[in-house]
Amino acid sequence: MSKKIEVCLTPALIDLYDIDQSIVVVIDILRATSSITYGIDNGAEAIIPVANVEDCLTYRDSGFLLAAERNGEVVKGYDFGNSPFSYTHEKVNGKTVVLTTTNGTKALHLAQKRAYQVVIGSFLNLDTLCDYLKSQNKNVLLLCAGWKDQFNLEDTLFAGAVVNKLRQNFEHFDDSSVAAEDLYALAKTDLRKYLHKSSHSHRLAQLNIEEDVVFCLQLNLCKTIPVLEGERLVALKPVT
Repeated sequence: MSKKIEVCLTPALIDLYDIDQSIVVVIDILRATSSITYGIDNGAEAIIPVANVEDCLTYRDSGFLLAAERNGEVVKGYDFGNSPFSYTHEKVNGKTVVLTTTNGTKALHLAQKRAYQVVIGSFLNLDTLCDYLKSQNKNVLLLCAGWKDQFNLEDTLFAGAVVNKLRQNFEHFDDSSVAAEDLYALAKTDLRKYLHKSSHSHRLAQLNIEEDVVFCLQLNLCKTIPVLEGERLVALKPVT
């Protein structure tokens, strides 16, 4: 089977793709999928993505940690938001987190409806993710969460990094993949410097969370791939 890899530049375009037999990689670099990857790698039992802040409240008496972010900020009254520094081993090990974010959880739910499998991608688990995708006899769709259904730079850069690493293992690419890889080639020597151009980077700078941005651009800090099983994101178990 010749495998194809495609890049969906915004969730608004996902209906244009045939993903019934594809692994969909959801990408929300700043910051949802980075935080999810870091949390699962730090021992979180599960992370449950929900669409709305109100949905989080239904878990109030469950004993779970509740995380809600809108427009880059923690929603008042919740345990924490979308910062990777909230997902340390000390805070999440052995616990379940219920999470809603502006862009990432929406992309997850759109992918879940039709995809063969949904996994989480970030610079933090780039190599582990790519090794897994190489090993599977499946097409791949890299789904960029973007910003409120619009294109963004950071998610597309990560998609380009994946395309670059998988080029020898997949035969069919779309133009979005070519563009993403070319963009990554421009930025890869200094991702942070390049992303100073991005609108979301400016939004986060206004919130004084530069540390979060720098953290999320680290390569291969984690060895875990979160995978969506039912309503829960859990660590993908190694194939034995």
